[in-house]
Amino acid sequence: MDNHLSTSILEDIPHSGQPPRAENDPLALVADIALPQRNLWQHIRSGFGMSEMDSPLVTRQERFFASQPDYVVRITERSRLYLYFIVREVERRGMPTEIALLPMIESAFNPTAYSPSNASGIWQFIPSTGKHFGMQQNWWRDGRRDVINATNGALDYLQKLHDQFGDWELALAAYNCGENCVERALKRNRKLHKPLNFVSLKLPKETRNYVPKLLAVKNIISNPDRYGIVLADVPNQPYFAAITPSRHIDVNLAADLAGVTLDDFKALNPGNSRPVILQDDSTRILIPANKAEIFMANLESRDKPLVSWQAYQSKKGEPLEKVAARFDTTVEQLRKANGLMSDVKVANGLQLLVPDKEDDPNKEFVAFNMHLAPTMDDGHALIHTVRRGESLGSIARRYHVSLASLKARNGGRTLIRPGQHLVVAGASLGGKKHHHRARVAKASGKPKSKSTSVSAAATAGRNS
Repeated sequence: MDNHLSTSILEDIPHSGQPPRAENDPLALVADIALPQRNLWQHIRSGFGMSEMDSPLVTRQERFFASQPDYVVRITERSRLYLYFIVREVERRGMPTEIALLPMIESAFNPTAYSPSNASGIWQFIPSTGKHFGMQQNWWRDGRRDVINATNGALDYLQKLHDQFGDWELALAAYNCGENCVERALKRNRKLHKPLNFVSLKLPKETRNYVPKLLAVKNIISNPDRYGIVLADVPNQPYFAAITPSRHIDVNLAADLAGVTLDDFKALNPGNSRPVILQDDSTRILIPANKAEIFMANLESRDKPLVSWQAYQSKKGEPLEKVAARFDTTVEQLRKANGLMSDVKVANGLQLLVPDKEDDPNKEFVAFNMHLAPTMDDGHALIHTVRRGESLGSIARRYHVSLASLKARNGGRTLIRPGQHLVVAGASLGGKKHHHRARVAKASGKPKSKSTSVSAAATAGRNS
């Protein structure tokens, strides 16, 4: 039987503006034997390149982390899945290895971290900036949570900022508060004939603490004993291998074929929003490196379908309870598979993922909803809550609708203010009757996730 997936060496993945990797570079499955350190922390320490900062802000952050050793242990334990790959990418670009520690303060290395400003993933990108740096976002997946895509995007952005400001502290400040924010601060100091370094700039409070926080983490990694922190050893070798699918496959099945728990599989593949992983040119499945051969062997011997779901076009007014009964599932499972809110009780013409009971290995799964799809309300209207700085034009571009259509669906209004609710798709807000019955849904297209140590201000740099 033909193999449905093939292994992919991570060094072959293209990166914007970066030289191609050697064909024999073995990152995906074996460690680089040229690296002398067996412990990844030791290797990271050898690549530190940022200057020390003599500031009480750094000391304060050191005390914070030292006072919460269990928190630090959780972060470092979580990082072991992704850190080797990130360090290799950082070094390949000639960056100091402090940059590889940045997700510790952005998201605590939680790939499902989700901030109040709609930033997501370990590098905390908002939707628009994520898309700008090549992170696909649609109903099926969120590339901001994809470790490879998000890391490449973040490092591309940081390189751009370093080229712009010529200084890593300023580049990191801009990553946090935005390029314009740092440019204004520099312009102010030039006018006042003041120094142009990070500590001399007038920046937002969050940003003034941002770089010291990273340097505090660096100092703790450099000398954990000094702070009463015990760092578990992290092998200086790849944690995962990349697999390129040639057919769609269930998330549950992929985990089973790899011989890993569903939670462990999702930790490596957090970008998937649905129970089916779609095949396309940019899709990669990450498998623990020591499980890659097992996965391939199990897949090759499988003679059953790879997908146990199918598309179903619901009828107008059709209750979810009826759909669930028809396909021998529960309403809760139906909601979870389709990202529906808990108060949605009627399918109302939505195209849904439902279980497929046919055991036909030759049946092809047909993808649908290949667009950014925020949550629908019970009235089948797509609602967006206006945020500060948004315009009708920016909202129209976000949802790929025309400006004229957006205006027409909202009573022809041309002025908006933060907090207003706009209908992006579905019935219009032409009359008070509809406006009353349309529920306001958070138009993010993603389920809520707890964000660990993530604030709205901490992601401002990805809003610019």
